[in-house]
Amino acid sequence: MSDWRLAVDIGGTFTDAVLLDAATGEVTVNKALTTPAAPLEGVQAAVGQLLRRAEVAPGEITAPIVHATTLITNALIENKTGRAALVTTTGFGDTLLIRDEHRYDMYDLQIEFPDPPISRELTFEIDERTAATGEVLVVPSAASMAALVRGLEAAGVESVAVCLLNSYVNPANERLLADELRRELGVPVCASADISPQIREYPRMITAACNAATMPIIGPYLDELQKWLSAEGFGGSVLMMLSNGGVVSADDAAAAPIRLVESGPAAGALAARWFARRMGEERLLAFDMGGTTAKAALVEEGASAHQHLRGGPAVPVQEGVGLSGVGALGRLGGDRRGGRQPGPPRPVRPAQGGS
Repeated sequence: MSDWRLAVDIGGTFTDAVLLDAATGEVTVNKALTTPAAPLEGVQAAVGQLLRRAEVAPGEITAPIVHATTLITNALIENKTGRAALVTTTGFGDTLLIRDEHRYDMYDLQIEFPDPPISRELTFEIDERTAATGEVLVVPSAASMAALVRGLEAAGVESVAVCLLNSYVNPANERLLADELRRELGVPVCASADISPQIREYPRMITAACNAATMPIIGPYLDELQKWLSAEGFGGSVLMMLSNGGVVSADDAAAAPIRLVESGPAAGALAARWFARRMGEERLLAFDMGGTTAKAALVEEGASAHQHLRGGPAVPVQEGVGLSGVGALGRLGGDRRGGRQPGPPRPVRPAQGGS
């Protein structure tokens, strides 16, 4: 009796589907063009062709469906994110513009940084304060929250990131504000204390901002995917691969898409480790050239020790949500068709990063 397992990976150029018969070890693969404007169409084509070739009905697949993707990375690289807003403590609205001293290429004297995923025009401030000890000194007033809601409604935002000072110590104010915005706006809202509860204001804020900016991208897609799988009769739930190689439910992934920023490369690193063990090699170098980014992973002593991404978003999202933490956007040329331009490296803006 067959035991079918299905996996899907959406890349910038191709969408891959793999079908495994766990009882026999037989593997069937299929590849279809990715459809960036409607990712589900590429998945439907890849999976549909695969099942027809293998003569397997959707209802025969009852195990969870594992899904990896570079949708989040590519959205950040190409600046094709949702219209997100940022809410922070009064006086800290310029944090994303000031950045910190980190340089993704410390020897590049003409380094260019991409614009923040959320513009200053969509950054809002509110009077509140939590001390470094965690003591709440000022609670956001009902009047200030009502004014904030009106401003966000007028801006027509699709999602909101809330990042308040010292919320990693005590998230009370942040969660109070996030809950109020969810009720009043009806759009996805994330709190930095839930996404990256770590010290340092800029890394925590940029991580929350990237998360909010990609929520309108991944959320609708995952909703459509689950509805389609159910309508087709698939019995397995969807498990999304994280940057650390683990998996979470589709609902959890939609709430924290920044955790998927290295989803595709993580799958490649795990595959490299599997091959290293199978071949009895203690050290193995794996390289993956995609349509938008290039990834390399080094396996040492049977474990994926190091991974490096070129062409990724040049924003220092907090360690733990990504394997490499910081990409190197701006050193690889490209065009909207996804192909790299020949010639020496040259600085480019995010919109030129490929497709």
